Amino acid sequence: MIDRRHFMIAAAGAATAGWHLPGLAQQVDTNRVLCGFPAGGTTDAVSRRVSEKLRSGFARVSLVENKPGAGGRLAVEELKRSAPDGSTLLMTPAGMITLYPHIYTRLTYGIQDVTPVCTAGTVGFAFAVGPMVPESVRTLRDYLAWAKAHPDRASYGSPGAGTTPHFVGALLAKESGVELNHVPYRGSAPGVQDLLGGQLPAMSSPIGDYLPHLRSGKVRVLATSGAKRSRFLPDVPTYTEQGFKALEMVEWYGFFLPPKAPADVVERAAQAIRAAVQSPDVIDGFAALGIEAGANTPAEMSRAVREETVQWQQIVKRVGFVPEA
Repeated sequence: MIDRRHFMIAAAGAATAGWHLPGLAQQVDTNRVLCGFPAGGTTDAVSRRVSEKLRSGFARVSLVENKPGAGGRLAVEELKRSAPDGSTLLMTPAGMITLYPHIYTRLTYGIQDVTPVCTAGTVGFAFAVGPMVPESVRTLRDYLAWAKAHPDRASYGSPGAGTTPHFVGALLAKESGVELNHVPYRGSAPGVQDLLGGQLPAMSSPIGDYLPHLRSGKVRVLATSGAKRSRFLPDVPTYTEQGFKALEMVEWYGFFLPPKAPADVVERAAQAIRAAVQSPDVIDGFAALGIEAGANTPAEMSRAVREETVQWQQIVKRVGFVPEA
């Protein structure tokens, strides 16, 4: 979440490391990739692009199984109940594993109930304003000044309460001292539509959500959340450049096996996913979604999960978020 040091491995480096797909004799007959969000969304798109590649080595048949609901939790619960033989994988944003334990008091799983395999890519977040905000607002500081002067309209949307973009906005309010009302949506699409339509002044969401709308002129992206400027929005300064270092964060998409998965199954799955993520068509497909393709090792991903779970605990406490049942 906070940075990229745990999970980005360049394709060139991978090629010299001797990674290869498992032999046909080790193939899983049928593999299902659980996705906790509806078909057509970003998580679903990532799942499908990688799943298609798994058919070339890891499994004879690989299919995405959408289990939307409860903010992605249903898919994690399904993984927890599944056999650890490689027949079931979960593809999910990191927050379902590292953040949710701190915002749901009755969560039925924890990090001990999943086996990290490897990441598929990372996504940064952006803060954008729409037609409700005057054209003169061109920077993050401009928006904060406008919000302070118009408290009745000082709000921002996010893809949902308890999501990473929600906390980016909450940290912005905390760091700036400007009260910003959070408007949660059920996914990014309805929030972006309200932003475009002038019903919502601002939106905190993954970078890819804004890319199709930039040419319309209705969306002005004011900040991005990476350590450096996004290659997808090179003219947009980061939060850090604008004085908000605490908002430097990205989120990874990762694959998990059920608990107690054997080491050989974990490694075979990791090899297959790394090979998929290095494919030029997957890299290009991810880029269209504002995602940087990149994979790591099971050990690196396990370390990232542990560290980021602690980091999220601190962030949730800092912004004063009240855990939900």
